[in-house]
Amino acid sequence: MATLDQKSPNVLLQSLCCRITGKSEAEVAHQFQYAVRVIGSNYAPTIERDEFLVSEKIKKELLKQRREADAALFSELHRKLQTQSVLKHRWSVLYLLLSLSEDPRKPSSRVGNYGALFAQALPRDAHSTPFYCTRPQSLALGYSERGAALSASVGTSGISSLGVYTLNGPTPTPQSLPQSSQAPGSGGGQSLGSRLAWTLPVSCSPSTLALPNARLLSSVGAGEVSETALVRDILYVFQGIDGKFIKMSGPDNCYKIDSKVVLCKSLRDTSSRLAELGWLHNKVRKYTDARSLDRAFGLVGQSFCASLHQELKEYYRLLSVLHSQLQVEDDQGMNVCTEGSLTLRRLLVWMYDPKVRLKTLAALVDFCQGRKGGELASAVHSYGKTGDPQMRALVHHILSLVSHPILNFLYRWIYDGELEDTYHEFFVASDPNVKTDRLWHDKYSLRKSMIPTFITMDQARKVLLIGKSINFLHQVCHDRTPPGKITAASKSADTPKDAAELLSDLEGAFQEKIDAAYFDTSKYLLDVLNRNYLLLEHLQAMRRYLLLGQGDFIRHLMDLLKPELARPATTLYQHNLTGILETAVRATNAQFDNAEILKRLDVRLLEVSPGDTGWDVFSLDYHVDGPIATVFTRECMGHYLRVFNFLWRAKRMEYTLTDIWKGQMCNAKLLKTMPELSGVLHQCHILASEMVHFIHQMQYYITFEVLECSWDELWNKVQQAQDLDHIIAAHDVFLDTIISRCLLDSNSRSLLNQLRAIFDQIIEFQSAQDSLYRSALEELTLRLQYEEKKRQRDEEGQWAVTEEQEAEEKRRIQEFQDTIPKMCSQLRILTHFYQSIVQQFLVLLMTSSDESLRFLSFRLDFNEHYRAREPRLRASLGANRGRRLSNI
Repeated sequence: MATLDQKSPNVLLQSLCCRITGKSEAEVAHQFQYAVRVIGSNYAPTIERDEFLVSEKIKKELLKQRREADAALFSELHRKLQTQSVLKHRWSVLYLLLSLSEDPRKPSSRVGNYGALFAQALPRDAHSTPFYCTRPQSLALGYSERGAALSASVGTSGISSLGVYTLNGPTPTPQSLPQSSQAPGSGGGQSLGSRLAWTLPVSCSPSTLALPNARLLSSVGAGEVSETALVRDILYVFQGIDGKFIKMSGPDNCYKIDSKVVLCKSLRDTSSRLAELGWLHNKVRKYTDARSLDRAFGLVGQSFCASLHQELKEYYRLLSVLHSQLQVEDDQGMNVCTEGSLTLRRLLVWMYDPKVRLKTLAALVDFCQGRKGGELASAVHSYGKTGDPQMRALVHHILSLVSHPILNFLYRWIYDGELEDTYHEFFVASDPNVKTDRLWHDKYSLRKSMIPTFITMDQARKVLLIGKSINFLHQVCHDRTPPGKITAASKSADTPKDAAELLSDLEGAFQEKIDAAYFDTSKYLLDVLNRNYLLLEHLQAMRRYLLLGQGDFIRHLMDLLKPELARPATTLYQHNLTGILETAVRATNAQFDNAEILKRLDVRLLEVSPGDTGWDVFSLDYHVDGPIATVFTRECMGHYLRVFNFLWRAKRMEYTLTDIWKGQMCNAKLLKTMPELSGVLHQCHILASEMVHFIHQMQYYITFEVLECSWDELWNKVQQAQDLDHIIAAHDVFLDTIISRCLLDSNSRSLLNQLRAIFDQIIEFQSAQDSLYRSALEELTLRLQYEEKKRQRDEEGQWAVTEEQEAEEKRRIQEFQDTIPKMCSQLRILTHFYQSIVQQFLVLLMTSSDESLRFLSFRLDFNEHYRAREPRLRASLGANRGRRLSNI
């Protein structure tokens, strides 16, 4: 007898058939042929080929049967077998032994599926139980990419067998349907479709079987289509192929049965319901075919198409199993109503779950039309909000594939600062035309339409800032620190499974990754700006110099510049003013500032208009470049320049009024000998006091209520800032606040015009008083000279004056006295004009929406002097008091 190794596979297979059936070689010829066809088929189950796993299952089975000694013996024999090279396919042998050891009558039997195939091939007298009473085993098809047709007998459908569907693992071993002794629908682990299918009325005796066959034959008249033909047509329609009787109707956009076909209403209705799967299949397939070759659809779109292809692939596996079953029925000549045959009713139940899944896919396809990138991911994510756990699992699986490219974009951006978004799918956009100096503000931005709905706006903003900070460090700060040393890169979404895990914990692990990268990168960037580029020192320099915070420097600079600035603007030279600036720095505490700060301080001359003096065109300037120019942009420096000009003019008014007061104090005693000037001088003192009060209140308001309070808020925000954007935003708010509260915004234009008119009146008053004192001092000098001349001549023993000289002196004095009324009239006009402007200014303050400006009007008119003169002011004050009382 030939050895086992020398026998051919056919001989071994025939021997196995004889051993299983217990019959001779001649009697098992039919079973042998069927076994050869089964082994050569393509619908064998896809099972994970893990030798260790199978050996562990065998040991567990032995331990369950309390055969510990056999389990230990098996373990030893398996260990020895692994050391030998006798067998090349140890896993196959072990799996066969495990399958043969199980009872095929149990629902969990692994050999149930093969038993069903074998039972169908046996002749009807092979067993004591009639074939028509033997319940065929289930067909379980896993719906995943690694799933396959697990059986050739009809049972649960692949696209509907959600009970055995796994998203990320291999398809489990199929579970057979319960035997006829079990109650219908009690098969554990099977899908609803398979359980319902086997609860359809099926007879278990030859007599009951013959009755439906007779009814079926009697119902099929001449020319009427049989149900078997419809089943065959339906299987073609499931694939989007026109059948012999069921074809696609273009005008109606659906599959319809030819009206000429003779068919009963129930079969026609059932066929129409089943044909809907073909229409759904075509809808999904048309979308994938149109988009798969479209490169502009992007990686996210291709992932979406891949997920749809995966679902269709599993659907095709189900159809291949159904076709195989139909082929088996044809080969065996089975009737439509036999136990294992395919019928429209069974197809209707088995295809229920696949139909639901295809409807979901078709709805997704409709909703995702015209979408790409993050917008496409948002569309898929919105369909996951359902109470059906099976549909939620399906959408979650698709979402994990769709979001995988987005998460790869995201991790590459936050850990490396790289953005390779060829098809504009990511929610971070880059403008290659933006220069380096505007990198932070303009180069990178958010595409809000591409932000997936499972990523919040706060997370998207942080993602943008992380990558932007990395690029800012490299390109603007020239910091060569590798991104890996700034923040530790965690595990990225290398596979869709990793993406699915992240999506399931968006508020946990995903948020932690974003936060960690955000805090580390932002902190490092702020440290570089403060340590290497003195950001905070530059900010303080703006406050000290451009906002006149360095009092001793500003006062000394104004003293030194007074002679130069009093000249016409066209006669000024910038190098002369720069030299004066350097002198003021060396003479004050400004000399102790950082050299990097002082070298940026400079002088600027504004555009000259006709009649301008140096006071009108002079301005300090502060040069910024490099990374600090990101905070102190051109717009910001323009705001600083406007505020400096306003503060410089207000400081000049204070300086001018100081000179006016000094002139009054110094000349008061000298002019006591000229009593005719007492009225004019008193009028000058009153007007100067009004102006001093006004300017002091304005200076207090600007210095303390505007600058100091706003600066304190800015400094607190800068100290608490978590990223550069927070500093920029706080700085912009600071500038906007002082611009608006210093009356420099567009809404305060009328107030600013009135204030400038008041400043002009102060300058005009200084000129009028200087002219008065100049004339008075000249007259006083002439009178003193006249008296001195009289005294000298008297000492010489001569007549003091002649009549002519005395008459000349009286005439000159009279001429001077005649000019005093003109001076008084000029001062009264100046006073009236000044007071009218102040009254108008107060009215505008009272009607302002800014509460601080309304309170400023109270301080300016603390004794209600202007209220008594202006009726509108009284009405405004009364209305405001009423509002305050109502608030109390």
